[in-house]
Amino acid sequence: MDNGTLGIIIAIIVYLGGMLYIGYRFSKKTETVGEFYLGGRKLGPLAAAMSAEASDMSSWLLMGLPGVAYLTGIADAAWTAIGLALGTYLNWLIIAKRLRQYTEKTNSITVPEFFSNRYHDSGKVLTFIAALVIVIFFVPYTASGFAACGKLFSSLFGADYHVAMILSAIVIVTYTALGGFMAVSVTDLIQSIVMTIALVVILAFGVHSAGGLAAVGENAKSLAGYLSLTAIHDSASGTAAPYSFLTIVSTMAWGLGYFGMPHILLRFMAIEDENKLQISRRVGSIWVVISMAVSVFIGIVGYAASNAGAIPFLSGSDSETVIVQFASLMSKSGLLAALIAGIVLAGILASTMSTADSQLLTASSAVSKDLADVFHVKIDTKKTLQISRLTLIVVSLIGVFFAWDSTSSVFKIVSFAWAGFGASFGPVVLLALFWKRSNFQGALAGMVSGGVMIFVWKFLVRPLGGVLDIYELLPAFVIALVVNIVVSLLTPAPEQSVLDTFDSIGK
Repeated sequence: MDNGTLGIIIAIIVYLGGMLYIGYRFSKKTETVGEFYLGGRKLGPLAAAMSAEASDMSSWLLMGLPGVAYLTGIADAAWTAIGLALGTYLNWLIIAKRLRQYTEKTNSITVPEFFSNRYHDSGKVLTFIAALVIVIFFVPYTASGFAACGKLFSSLFGADYHVAMILSAIVIVTYTALGGFMAVSVTDLIQSIVMTIALVVILAFGVHSAGGLAAVGENAKSLAGYLSLTAIHDSASGTAAPYSFLTIVSTMAWGLGYFGMPHILLRFMAIEDENKLQISRRVGSIWVVISMAVSVFIGIVGYAASNAGAIPFLSGSDSETVIVQFASLMSKSGLLAALIAGIVLAGILASTMSTADSQLLTASSAVSKDLADVFHVKIDTKKTLQISRLTLIVVSLIGVFFAWDSTSSVFKIVSFAWAGFGASFGPVVLLALFWKRSNFQGALAGMVSGGVMIFVWKFLVRPLGGVLDIYELLPAFVIALVVNIVVSLLTPAPEQSVLDTFDSIGK
């Protein structure tokens, strides 16, 4: 074993060991279901901000975004990043405080539970439908995280994909099952730091490998449409194609997904002091903007490095490995450089794990708590906690099954699941928090129509092409919002007790 491989392995083992240790420490502090799923609402502002953003960005930040910029230039990557940055800021600004207040007032510790409590839905119909939505979209979403970890280790060490994927899943499941929400949030905070280190190190090393900033700039300028926000570069032909206004709007629609992401909304619900949300908003928004900008620039630097012969030219999905290529090159410069490369690769692992653990916890809560509430199953606190942990393990096993195919596209699954949550939950959350006339019937119709339209638009409408070839989140979100409003207006107004609770929020 050479020094490069040894350094990488040491760094990754230390990182994974640290994650397991955090899970073990918090297992001693997790005694109730509320603490397991929401940390007893004791999350600090820094942990709230960084765990929310780390669980949001996933491996897309260190693999997908630089890969898109590498192949096609800045247009697609930049407009996506702008949409996500706006969505991040508006979610913290508009949703966070009122959701924190409303969920505490209604004693809700999961998003599905909040929907039923908000509308005094004693039959728990909204909880049931929301839990189904979470299972439908989150189990494969979690599987995509397991798959990304498996592919990373497989490509680095030549390990068997299935073995690598299962071992990664075991680590994630172990610290999540032991420590619950607080373990997930603290590990996500650490993972965001590791991701940041990875971005900074690779940016500096990449610029050096490409021959300096001047060389990077000259290379980008020589490529047709590469630095344009209204054109996209075609690396195969060396030409540029128009990037239309409709495509820009469709791409920026990614930002709408934030209003419906359960694992992000949980951070708002869990913060210890609603008055500290302003700190969280500033920290989270600034980190997202800077990290995505650096990620896009790494893609540009990567192309220049390929042109300089430092790393191979990457095509298709291989472009997503640009940071891995830089880390591999760095590891050949001695043991210390290899250790640093290992930290970089741990950053990619962290970006995947920070999303997978949050998704896993949310999916298990939908099964063990929300569905149990629907069927009015009464279990004592200790047994409920045990069932919650067992459910988490079962959900992860299903995720491993979904991730078994090593050729599956991780990012297509992420894109589809993101759209599913954004359209199913986003309009319901907005109207539940800010429209007094919103009622149970409207919320139910909006949630169902949003989820159904994701499938309809993705598989039936979008393939028709032309102006219909837009990201399914945008039309499904608009339709769900309109349906929610129309059905609410056509059905009886909420009962007075629902209106009184709405009026009491924030007072």
